[in-house]
Amino acid sequence: MALKKQLLGCRVLFALALLLAVSSALAAPLETYSEKLASLIEPAKLATLKKRAANPRINKAVAILEDARADGHPVEAVAVDAVKRAGYTNAALVKMTSAELVRNHDIATKLGVLNPEGLEKLRRGNAATITAGPYKGGKTSVDHIVPVAIVPELDNVVANLELLPLRVNESKGAKMGERQRDYCRRFQAAGVLTEERLR
Repeated sequence: MALKKQLLGCRVLFALALLLAVSSALAAPLETYSEKLASLIEPAKLATLKKRAANPRINKAVAILEDARADGHPVEAVAVDAVKRAGYTNAALVKMTSAELVRNHDIATKLGVLNPEGLEKLRRGNAATITAGPYKGGKTSVDHIVPVAIVPELDNVVANLELLPLRVNESKGAKMGERQRDYCRRFQAAGVLTEERLR
């Protein structure tokens, strides 16, 4: 009887190991996701977009990062690889852009929008319905950290875009606080803003 139990246990372990091996083999490589993401955030493409046209790309980027995470890839690694593949060469801007992409994915996680319904909307570049926290039931939106009414050249800069509940976005207005000033200083150091423009 004990031997039968041991054999059954061995079969179960073997089946689990086989299932894990097959699922790992079926997982898409990290590059599959970073290449998709890179095509959304290429600076040359972003520079040709109309006003606020990069906003839907942030939604799509969040969905790509979640798909990569579900396939077993670290979100940070996908974001960094995508930013480099997209042609960002300034080290400070690489760091800012990849960090903002990761932060947006983290915000989406906290807002509970990475469920099947939310991901379907995000993949199309649309707002998702928030399912967690104080803004539950509301919609997401993409906002500019540094207001474009004040610094229009940061309109389609990925590192200046963040996912927010729509209600928070609508209540913000074009305000320049210490966070916005800090971002401007960092954009100047990264070569996105001139020193004259910063002043």
